[in-house]
Amino acid sequence: MKPKFDADELNLLTLAKKYSNENKARKLFEAMRWPGGKPICPHCKHDEAYTLKSKPGTKNKMRAGLYCCSACRKTFTATVGTVMEDSHLPISKWLMAMFLIASSKKAMSAHQIHRMLKITYKAAWFMCHRIRFAFGDNGEKLKGIVEADETFVGGKGDIKTSFLRKTPVVVLLERGGRAKTRVIASVSQHNLGQCLFECVDKSATVNTDEHPGYKAPLKQFTRHDTVNHSKDEYHRRNEDGTISTTNGAESFFSLLKRGVYGSWHHVSREHLPKYADEFAFRWSHNKLTDGARMAAIVPLFDGKRLLYRQPVN
Repeated sequence: MKPKFDADELNLLTLAKKYSNENKARKLFEAMRWPGGKPICPHCKHDEAYTLKSKPGTKNKMRAGLYCCSACRKTFTATVGTVMEDSHLPISKWLMAMFLIASSKKAMSAHQIHRMLKITYKAAWFMCHRIRFAFGDNGEKLKGIVEADETFVGGKGDIKTSFLRKTPVVVLLERGGRAKTRVIASVSQHNLGQCLFECVDKSATVNTDEHPGYKAPLKQFTRHDTVNHSKDEYHRRNEDGTISTTNGAESFFSLLKRGVYGSWHHVSREHLPKYADEFAFRWSHNKLTDGARMAAIVPLFDGKRLLYRQPVN
């Protein structure tokens, strides 16, 4: 039987009252991961499985939510094959962390989640990174009118060396739609072109400022419109009725930097791509309610794992 829940009605109060029970939280997570109502085997993707239950009087109890695939005969739970696999944290706390990250417009620090959920800071930090890891690029290219721009994140310290400490971040926004981010080594024609070819369909109309690095790569695209910031041009209505601007990208960067400076205070180059992906996820789903945005996270978990340390072998 297909579990029922209304994603739009999910909020912190509902999660705390109705889904603080681990069995109910697991069923909610299963409904989000398997919206069709049938458990899908993470090993062979077969959609027929049966529940394993403990026999009466046995000492070895089966854990709740354990299934066995009818095809490959391997056992699994709803968290197997996701970033939550092998986690010792309750699913109810995972759900609350997902809601907090999905609903915080300017981000939330791991230290705040550690205090709110009563878990260790180390567990909160790793949990947040695993959720962000799931936000990675899904491969579908942006179409329509796309805004592209770059900024520099970080760089606190001496004025002479601060620029060298900054990390370039490129954002590509589908106007009124999705966002993708890329952290690059330098703002060069090669790196900007690689971002465009990876993220944007060549049928798109791309809006940029007059950075020379965009000019050559965008010759392969349908149309390239620029706005001249040096002449205080930030918004232009063209003769065909279209609007050329990069104001959407500038708005994205203002939110990202508020998250870095106001919530996280410092991010390393190693982890900056995951932090940027978090903002791209919220931007791409900004028309949803907080509950629906949280529910949209769970399908992204499938097939992704992030280990705290790389295995020795």
